[in-house]
Amino acid sequence: MLVGHLSRYRPMRGARLVAAAAALLLTLVGVLALTFPPLTGRIVDQANIISADVRSAIELKLADLEAKSGIQLVVATINSLEGQEIEPYANELFRTWKLGEKAKNNGVLLLVAPKERRVRIEVGYGLEGTLTDALSKVIITNAITPRFKTGDFSDGISRGVDDIITVLTTDASEWEERPALRLDHQPANEPLNWIILLIVIVVVVMLIVSPGFRWFFFNVALNILLSSGSSGISGGSSGGGGFSGGGGSSGGGGASGSW
Repeated sequence: MLVGHLSRYRPMRGARLVAAAAALLLTLVGVLALTFPPLTGRIVDQANIISADVRSAIELKLADLEAKSGIQLVVATINSLEGQEIEPYANELFRTWKLGEKAKNNGVLLLVAPKERRVRIEVGYGLEGTLTDALSKVIITNAITPRFKTGDFSDGISRGVDDIITVLTTDASEWEERPALRLDHQPANEPLNWIILLIVIVVVVMLIVSPGFRWFFFNVALNILLSSGSSGISGGSSGGGGFSGGGGSSGGGGASGSW
C-alpha cells in the first residue's frame, strides 16, 4: 500500500518540478528577448516626457554627483516594458548598461514606464545599505507618484532625483531631520515592520501560484547563472554620446511604485 502511494506521489512531484522549471525558463526567455534603448547619456528619455529645461537641470546635478562621489545615477523613461514586470526589466537594463563603478557597484537607475504607469528605483549592490528599499519606497511615494498622478512627469522625476541625491550624499543624522525623507513620515497606520513581514509572506505565497512574482525567481536565477560583469542580452548599449557605464551591477535592490 505504501509503495502504491509513493509511486503516485513521485510522478506528481516530478510534474511540479517540471512545471516550475518551465515557468522559470519562460521568464528568462522573455527577458532575454527584451530590447533596451542605448545608453546615450545620464538621461535617456525614450518616452519623451521630460521638458528640456528640467532635463538640463537634472543632467547638471547627475554630473556633479558623479564627479564628487563616483556614484552614477541615470534616469530612463521607456515606451514600453514589453510585457514584463518593471522589476526584472529594470534589473536587466541596469546590468546591460553596467551602471556604477565595477569595484564599488555604486550605480542607481530611476526608471519610468508611463504606458504601464510604473516607476522603479534600482540600486547597485554597493549602495543598498544607504539607499535602502524602504527609503526608495518613501521617495517614490512622497516625491514621485503624487506629481505623476497630475501628469507632471518632469517635476516628479526632478523631485525624485533630488531626494535620491540627498539620501546618497547626506549623513543619516541630517536627512532624518528632513520630514520629506523620514520613514516615520508615513501614515501611523502603516507600521513598517509589519508591512515588510506581510510583503515577505505574500511574495512566498504568490511565487508559487502567480506568474506575476516570477521576477523574484528571475533575480535569484540570474545571480547564479550570469556573472555580474557580462551581459549578452540584445538591445542594450553601454556607450554613446561619450557616456557609458563603469561595469557595475545590481542584485534587485530598490523599490517600485505605480500611479
